[in-house]
Amino acid sequence: MTVQALGYMVIGSDRLDDWDGFATRLLGMQRVDRGGGTRAFRMDDRCQRLIVSDSAVPATIGWEVTDAAALDALAARLEAAGTPVSRGPRGLAAERQVVDLITFHDPQGTPLEAFHGARRAETEFTPGRPISGFRTGPLGMGHAVLHVADADALLPFYRDLLGFRVTDWSRTPYPLYFFHVNGRHHSFAMVGSGRSGLHHFMVELGALDDVGQGHDLARSEEGRLAYGLGRHTNDHMTSFYANTPSGFFVEYGWGARVVDPATWQPHETHDGPSLWGHERFHLPDEARARMRALAMDAAARGVRAPDPNPGPLSSTGCAWADAVIRAE
Repeated sequence: MTVQALGYMVIGSDRLDDWDGFATRLLGMQRVDRGGGTRAFRMDDRCQRLIVSDSAVPATIGWEVTDAAALDALAARLEAAGTPVSRGPRGLAAERQVVDLITFHDPQGTPLEAFHGARRAETEFTPGRPISGFRTGPLGMGHAVLHVADADALLPFYRDLLGFRVTDWSRTPYPLYFFHVNGRHHSFAMVGSGRSGLHHFMVELGALDDVGQGHDLARSEEGRLAYGLGRHTNDHMTSFYANTPSGFFVEYGWGARVVDPATWQPHETHDGPSLWGHERFHLPDEARARMRALAMDAAARGVRAPDPNPGPLSSTGCAWADAVIRAE
């Protein structure tokens, strides 16, 4: 696969101070000083992962490739398929903290960038609030999910042209396609909602308590919580969704499964998006009830995600303690 990971997100907003507080105090990112109408935030050893600018378009997704040859090959493939490609000027590469990049759009008009050579920071990552850290590295920043008018129509662009691999798909309650580009269950997904724009991006934490404490923080702010705590059926992530200052969501999660791209077989899922929870506070009552019914149906059929600590029901989770209890 040419694309290796989701590298960064660029958000256009004039609510820079609101984003500053949201990214640091809730998400736990580290603010990096930038001049003018731009804020940048770290999640790891990269110079930045999230960029918010008052001069940018609403949302741009930055995809990472391995090197200059891979970037040139991707540009050539896009142009041969009729997708206009522009080489990013040096100034833009400097803003993105990368060696080189190209810019293009998907058939729906979503701004996309591909780059190589992300800059590393000279100092250690310091989170904006006490968290264990973000799960990034080879898995990338997280995942991005788009609202699309017609998911089937966009499938050839992402699957065949960009080389994203389908992890799974669903038709209920609306068309959904999930794609992996590395071991993360999905780095990209499309929701066939009939709309266009960013639905959410996701960041994964190193500990469940990071998510739980973030959930408490989100609950303390009026209107911040969009989805309550819950667990997804396909990637098994435990998460909640927060309303951002720009009107889309951020999923804040832990415990997602990792797939093997070499052996994974794409398949259709039929259990709805959530095993439990994820109450959609942003939806009207009727729509909320419909989503709740899908989870209740999965529960009635005994659908479960694998136990990360399998063992007898009486197990303490500690082999030494279990042995002592058995001996007594």
